[in-house]
Amino acid sequence: MSATPVAAPAAAGVARGGAANLAGAAFAGLAGFGVTWLAARALGPVQAGGFFAATAAFTLAGTVAKLGTPTGLVYFLARLRARDASATALRQCVRTGVVPVAAASVVAAAVLWFAAAPAYATQSRVLAVFLPVAVLCDTLLAATRGWRRMRPTVMLDRLLRPALQLVLLGLLALSAVRAPAAYPLAWALPYVPAAALAGIALRRLVPAAAGRGDFRAGAFWRFTGPRALASVAQLAIGRVDVLLLAALAGLRAAAMYAVASRFLVFGQMVNQALLLAVQPRLAELLGTKDRAGASTLYRTATAWLILAVWPVYLGTAVFASVYLGLFGSGYRAGAAVVVVLAAAMLVATGCGTVDTVLAMAGRTSWNLANVLLALTVNVTVDLALIPHLGPLGAAVGLAAATLTNNLVPLAQIATALRLHPFGRTTFAAALTALGCFGAVPVAVAAVMGTTLPAALVAIVLGGSGYAVALRRVLRLDAIG
Repeated sequence: MSATPVAAPAAAGVARGGAANLAGAAFAGLAGFGVTWLAARALGPVQAGGFFAATAAFTLAGTVAKLGTPTGLVYFLARLRARDASATALRQCVRTGVVPVAAASVVAAAVLWFAAAPAYATQSRVLAVFLPVAVLCDTLLAATRGWRRMRPTVMLDRLLRPALQLVLLGLLALSAVRAPAAYPLAWALPYVPAAALAGIALRRLVPAAAGRGDFRAGAFWRFTGPRALASVAQLAIGRVDVLLLAALAGLRAAAMYAVASRFLVFGQMVNQALLLAVQPRLAELLGTKDRAGASTLYRTATAWLILAVWPVYLGTAVFASVYLGLFGSGYRAGAAVVVVLAAAMLVATGCGTVDTVLAMAGRTSWNLANVLLALTVNVTVDLALIPHLGPLGAAVGLAAATLTNNLVPLAQIATALRLHPFGRTTFAAALTALGCFGAVPVAVAAVMGTTLPAALVAIVLGGSGYAVALRRVLRLDAIG
C-alpha cells in the first residue's frame, strides 16, 4: 500500500497551515475533554447535566446571532483579495459582516436570559451575559481568516481560551466549589481576553481606506442568509440531543449522553481546523474555475481528516467501557451510545469537508436544504426513541442525521461539480487507520479483555505501526 504525496501548491498550503490548526485542535479537544471530565466528576450527574444543557443552549444561541457571517467573511474577503479589490471594499466587507452581528448577539443574549429553562436557569443566565463577547470573538477571527491568517484562530480559539477554561474549572474542582453559577462563569470568562485580542489582530490586517468602494452588501447577505440558517441547523444537530434529553428524560440522562458523546469533539475540532485552512484556498480555486486544484485540495484534506480522527473513533468504540469509566463507574452504561456514534462518524469523516465544498462553490442554498433535512431526521428520531431508549435513542437520532448530512451533499458535489474525496491517498489513509486502530485493538481486547491495561497496550502497538505507516508508507513528511 502506497500513496504519492501531494505536491500541488494549494495542497501543500493545507498541509502547512493545517498542521498548526491540527495541533491547536488537538489541544482544544483535550481541553474540552478535560472540562467535561471536571464537570462530570465535580458536579455529579444532575448538576453536570444542567451545565451541559446550558452550554448547549449558549452555543446554539451564539450560532443564531452570528447570522452565518463567519463563512461569508471568509468567502468574500478571499475573493476580493484574489481580484485585488480596493482597501475600501475590504473594509466595507468587514463592516457588513461585523456590525449586524453585534446587534444580533445582544438580542440573542436577552432571549437566552428570559427563555432559560427552569431546571438550569441560573447557568443559562450567567452564560447569557457573555454571549455577545463570544459571538464577536468568533466573527472577528473569521475575518482574519479571510486574509488567510490562521495564527489568530489557533492562538486564541484553539489555545488561549480552552486553556483558561480548563485552568479555571480545575481550580473550582480542586476547591470543591459546587455553586451552580461558578462553572458556567469559569467556562465563559475566557471569551473576554480572546475577543479583545481578536479585535487587535483584525485591526492590524484591515488596510486604511483607499480606492473606490464597490462592495455590495446585498450580495453578501444573499450568500450568507442561507448559510446562517444552515449554521444554526448544523449546530442544532449536535446540540438538540442534550436539550431534548434534558426535557424528556431528565438531567441525569443528558449528562450520560454528554459524557458518552464527548469523544466526538476531537473529530469536530480537527474537522474545523482543516476547514479553516481549506476555506479561503477553496474559495479562490473555485472562484477562478480551477477545478483540478480544488479536487486535489479536497482529497488531500480528506486524507488528513481520516488520518487524524479515525484512530480516535475506532479505539474509543472498541474500548468504550474504559473511556466511560474515566468519568465515573455510573457512566459505563453508555457504551452502546459510543459505538453507534463512532460508526456514524467514520462514515461522515470519510466524506471529508463536503459541506465546505458546497459553500465555497456558492451552493449555500443546497447546504441549507441538506442541513434542514438532517435536522428534521434528528428531531424526528429523537422524539420517537428518547422516551423509550433514553441516551441510546438520542445517539441513533444523531447518527441518522449525520449520515444524511454527509451522504446527500456527497452525491450533490459528485453530480454537479464533478468532485469527490476518494483517491489513492484517501484509501491508503483509511486502510492504515483501520489496520492500526481497528484490527489491533480488537485483537488486544480479544486476548486481554476491555480493560485499561489492554487499551494502553493497543495504543502503544497501534500507535507504533501508525507512526511507521505515516512516514514510510503514506510519506506525509514529504507533503509541503
